[in-house]
Amino acid sequence: MNTRLTQLATAVLLLAGLYGQAHAQAEQTDEPPQAEAKDPTKEFVKKINDATGLEFWGYGRGGFYSTGKGNLKGGYSLGGDLQKYRLGNEGDNYLEFGIGKKFDLGEGIKWGVFYMPTIYNGKSGTAQAYFSLSGIFGNAASLWAGQRYHRIQDVHIVDKWVVEDGDNYGAGIDDIPLWGMGRLNVAVHTADSVDNKSGNPNNAKRINLQWRDIPTNPGGKLTVTGGLVSGDFAKGRDGGALGLMHIQKNLLPGLNNIVILQASSGHASLSGKFYNLDNSTTTTGLLLPPGFGLENTLLFAPLVERTVITPQSGAKQRRILDSMDFQFGRFGGQGLIGYQTTRPDNGPETKDFSLGGRLSYGIAKYTKLLAEVSTTRRSTDDQPRQTLNKGTIAVAFSPNTDFWTRPEFRIYATRASWNKAAGDANASSFGADGRRHATTFGIQMEAWWE
Repeated sequence: MNTRLTQLATAVLLLAGLYGQAHAQAEQTDEPPQAEAKDPTKEFVKKINDATGLEFWGYGRGGFYSTGKGNLKGGYSLGGDLQKYRLGNEGDNYLEFGIGKKFDLGEGIKWGVFYMPTIYNGKSGTAQAYFSLSGIFGNAASLWAGQRYHRIQDVHIVDKWVVEDGDNYGAGIDDIPLWGMGRLNVAVHTADSVDNKSGNPNNAKRINLQWRDIPTNPGGKLTVTGGLVSGDFAKGRDGGALGLMHIQKNLLPGLNNIVILQASSGHASLSGKFYNLDNSTTTTGLLLPPGFGLENTLLFAPLVERTVITPQSGAKQRRILDSMDFQFGRFGGQGLIGYQTTRPDNGPETKDFSLGGRLSYGIAKYTKLLAEVSTTRRSTDDQPRQTLNKGTIAVAFSPNTDFWTRPEFRIYATRASWNKAAGDANASSFGADGRRHATTFGIQMEAWWE
């Protein structure tokens, strides 16, 4: 009964917020918002950066989440890279806050220092900590070293960076001009990172190339990515990755389209990072002589650390996706269709399909309605096909009603349902006790700034 009352109260709050805000702002909605509306958050952050001489950027989300007993607060997905449609399906709290400073050394040379800590559900970490040096070559090229995001493209509605090669210790050079044929990034990485206390059990290394922004047609640019991975692998093998991405601006007025083709092998991921490196677990215990157990251990046996390494397999992977985003007056949104295959070394092949989209519609100056629907499928050799469908409706408040404008305060309701095969495969999470559906309510704020 308490759960039903909580859900009812949340639904009432959703409707009350929608009605009250829309009514209060109704007289301001005679004209639809412009597709190229100014982003007040970006303008504010620019003023702060200019005033302090520092660079601030980041991302955050958090809020209140409610669901029935035994249900997840979010994270309803079959597990594929493109299968977690995020609106009303996160149920977590996350913050990353970047701060940096570029020092002018004269003659066009600048040295930069950047740091980004993170907090995820109360657990702290470090996402980025690196240095940069630009102006050395008399052009736009810049050197960098440390741990950084090295990202090109994401699909926002599934919270997935599909083209990236960062997150580990590395070094490289970015933005090498190629005589009007785009620009080149080159980087080398190891598998170590600030938060990786276990080091690099595979002695894994990686080299990445990003040939970006090759002109192809009016409004269109091509990016080619490649990566090679080497290391000491007990299972699997060295690997490589290759990707093609075409971005078309204004395919129709206000509509942009992205097509991505990717392939990888071994311990290289589709996006350009490492894939499935060995797990390394370190524990502390008593140093026991051979053949001795705890019952006859000397009282003063020393404590030592033991590291257990669990070998992991590589995989052959393929992915194709098409994503578009648009803003037509009051209407905005993003859609996705994607297909991915993963065949682990000496293992069965898994095929993942994803189709979904999010739509926003401005009903008042600072108010918009959101709706997101998706269907996903997962098929593994000799196993029944899994399906999961998810839908979310929400009312949101933000500085304007464009799809991409943040911060965004949302009140939402989500319904997810899945078949028996999906429930059986996820019996330790959303499929526990034979459940086949779930409803969640929440209030969330999402923001990003740069």
